[in-house]
Amino acid sequence: MLGALLASLVGGLPIDRYGRKRAILGSNLVLLAGSLSLGLARSLPWLVLGRSAAGFAISLSSMACCIYVSELVGPRQRGVLVALYEVGITVGILLSYALNYALASAPRGWRHMFGWAVAPAVLQSLGLLLLPAGADDTAAHRDLVLLQGGEATKLGPERPRYTFLDLFRARGNMRGRTAVGLGLVLLQQLTGQPNVLCYASTVFRSVGFRRGSSAVLASVGLGAVKVAATLMAVGLVDRVGRRALLLAGCALMALSVSGLGLVSFAVPVDSGPSCLALPNATQQAGLPGGSDLLQDSAPPPMPRAGGDPQEPALSASKKAKTRPAGRDVRTPAPPALSTSSPATPGPAPQQAVLRWAALVCMMAFVSAFSFGFGPVTWLVLSEIYPVEVRGRAFAFCNSFNWATNLLVSLSFLDLIGAIGLSWTFLFYGLTAVLGLGFIYLVVPETKGRSLAEIDQQFQKSRLTLCFGHRQSLAGVQYSRLDVPVAS
Repeated sequence: MLGALLASLVGGLPIDRYGRKRAILGSNLVLLAGSLSLGLARSLPWLVLGRSAAGFAISLSSMACCIYVSELVGPRQRGVLVALYEVGITVGILLSYALNYALASAPRGWRHMFGWAVAPAVLQSLGLLLLPAGADDTAAHRDLVLLQGGEATKLGPERPRYTFLDLFRARGNMRGRTAVGLGLVLLQQLTGQPNVLCYASTVFRSVGFRRGSSAVLASVGLGAVKVAATLMAVGLVDRVGRRALLLAGCALMALSVSGLGLVSFAVPVDSGPSCLALPNATQQAGLPGGSDLLQDSAPPPMPRAGGDPQEPALSASKKAKTRPAGRDVRTPAPPALSTSSPATPGPAPQQAVLRWAALVCMMAFVSAFSFGFGPVTWLVLSEIYPVEVRGRAFAFCNSFNWATNLLVSLSFLDLIGAIGLSWTFLFYGLTAVLGLGFIYLVVPETKGRSLAEIDQQFQKSRLTLCFGHRQSLAGVQYSRLDVPVAS
């Protein structure tokens, strides 16, 4: 994650300076080096270096690919193909889950897992050799006219030039575009999407699945749901529009995560001990199988049975280290996470209904994100900025995406300790409701418009507020009609 954040901070410059195609090829070289470092790692520093390099490469590639695809096609196919790129990501994640599960029992299977990342990087690099350089390259202009149906970007000195500082100025309504981009990336993280997915294995275990089954369901099951929902977005993004998918997805996220919070009031969601109390931390993260990296390390001592259930697991484990030698260190640990109030046991059928309701809410939340914020955010970001600064603007917004992801993930345990699990989910639901208002008032509809028309649409609208639903006719030309009056 830190490597991805670094790429989002500095990756926009090579994307704009050297072109989208060269940036993707460069990211593939970094990914190859990182994958080899991971597969051949003999120490922890090399492993950390490889993970950082892989995160840097994936972040840089994802930014350049979205921009590259959006510039190669016309307005009628842009939504489908950029959303199809998101489908490729979700399918790749699902296939990686399946491959990792197959390698989980293999000797040194984690080395093979990291090493296989070389294959898609090589395939993508070979495929790029057959494609034009980009929309802003004069040598490829003739090819792009065919791809865009005669609507290629106008080249020449008459086009305005933008710098990175223009993102915060009123010129060309760049400030309004930045508000749209930052609002979308912040909302998709502040609605709790990273934490809800990380907590999926625990919720599935509370439904009644065994530990191994809950891990497989949290990875492969939710992966299949994400693929299906993203495919639905591909079929709808150019028909119903970007705003409709964002509004529908955000509304369903608000309902589902709020329902998850209400259900957790009535049914105890057993979180189990924290990652620090497990011999294999990957089990808690929802990944099937183990890791040879952790086989030689002993698990830290368990916290005392009489400890505060709201206390963070780290401090509890530190207290356990100072325990007298005569105390029994095998005492079962209380849950590291808990709901805001203990639930009263109810009838078994009612508990089963509530727990399956939690499962349905989880599936609905993942589906809503996958056809809403997941693909559409990056589609809108690749459309709203001028070509001269598109890479740096996209990277700037993406840096806030990774930073907010890191902040939301790190604050999850503290937030639960302060207000409880149920109120945490309800807080995420409230954030999604605020996101509905932001999308309705601020985010424009870009369906069926060329990149030049979207640029003109933003330049004509100086006020970002109410831009989404009142200024959608800004590009419509009106003329006077002489209608004869009937006698």
